[in-house]
Amino acid sequence: MPHEQDTSPNAEISRRAVKTLREYTGRGPTKARTTINHDSVMVVMGDALTKGERRLAENGKADRVMEVRHDYQLVMKNDLVQTVEDVLDRKVIAFMSDNHLDPDLAIEVFILEPN
Repeated sequence: MPHEQDTSPNAEISRRAVKTLREYTGRGPTKARTTINHDSVMVVMGDALTKGERRLAENGKADRVMEVRHDYQLVMKNDLVQTVEDVLDRKVIAFMSDNHLDPDLAIEVFILEPN
């Protein structure tokens, strides 16, 4: 029996967020989970750092890795917001993003305009 792909809004946002990170950084996270609440969306991604970023962090350059990740977040913002707006057909009024090095996690949070 062929594998059926999850077409839920949660899965679609996760897939598109991973794809966006891959397009910008050259490598996407290997894990992603999206949680959709009434007026918010949270995407948690794991194993998001590139091999080079991991090496830098291991060798005392964690601050620099976090700086570069913040820069990525700023330039990816519009694409990530567009993904959520397209999938949910709702306007995003706020976007927050952060990374954590150990464990290797990234989070994207979207606040939706109230219905």
